[in-house]
Order: sequence, then C-alpha cells, then structure tokens
Amino acid sequence: MTPSVMESEGWSRQVRSYTGAVMGVPFGLDTPQHDVHSVDDVLALVRESGGRVTNSRRLLLEAIFDDPGHHSAEDLAGIVQARAPDVHLSTIYRNLEELERLGVVVHSHLGHGPATYHLAATAHCHFVCEHCGTAVKAPDELFVNLADRAQKEFGFAIDPHHFSIFGRCRNCQGAGTRG
Repeated sequence: MTPSVMESEGWSRQVRSYTGAVMGVPFGLDTPQHDVHSVDDVLALVRESGGRVTNSRRLLLEAIFDDPGHHSAEDLAGIVQARAPDVHLSTIYRNLEELERLGVVVHSHLGHGPATYHLAATAHCHFVCEHCGTAVKAPDELFVNLADRAQKEFGFAIDPHHFSIFGRCRNCQGAGTRG
C-alpha cells in the first residue's frame, strides 16, 4: 500500500494547465486545461482526443474518482480487477499514461515505493517522514519562492508536485527516533 496522506476533503476537479501555476508555483509539461467533474467528463475528453472509451478505462476512472487520494498503479489494478479480473496491469499503466498526457491525473513519488497517481486537480506538494513513512500535504505557498528563484536564477521551471521532501514528522522528532 502507499503511505498515508493527510489531505483536506474539499477540492475542485478542474484539471489545471501544466504550463500555468498553482498558487504561483509552476509545474510540469504542456497540457491543456480541461474542466472535468466526473468520469463521463473525462471519457468525453478521451473521445475528443481520438481515444476509445473502454470498460477498463471507465473502471479505472471510477476507482480514481471514488477515492481521489494517492494510489499506485498496482493498487488501482487491484480495484479494477475486483470488478473485471481480465484487466491486466499493463492496461492500467497504459491508461494512466494516457490520462496523464490529457492532464487528468498526475503522478508523484512519495518515498522509495512506486509512483502514486491522483487527480490533477488535487496535485500538491508532500513532506514524507523518512522514519515512519507518513506523507503530509504541504501547502503550495511554501514553494513559491523556490519556484521563482529556480526560474530566475537557472531558467528552470520546477514541478514541486512530482517529488517529496524528506525529513522527520512531528511524532518521530518527539520520539527522538534515529534513522
């Protein structure tokens, strides 16, 4: 399973432009902005881009929309395969890749485990405890200066939503744990 992530319940499902910025923080690759609120909205977007609407894609999207947290491809495959056992893990990966290209999902790395996927509208930065593995949602505002400085000094647009910053959570600091 993926690390636990403490997140707020309220979120918009608007898929953001990767050429734009969230709270002033630029991120990722060029991806058009789409307003998607449901599985059917995403499937319409897939059709518009020339893709096919398949049962496996619909089931994957239902899994993602039903629980918009972080999930590895393997976790999502398990959810989909519970309803359609013939869907192969490679199909899940191909669909996730296409949904990422369309700007519907993004992936991030929450530690040493597999990449996790979640709705692009919920993209955020993470702090991960290197001792207990707890992942904490970090406010985008913390990364505005870093993003501005990287752009100004190096001409580099960072994607802080893609990676995690490691350290020690409050509980592990208080317990005096060591690596």
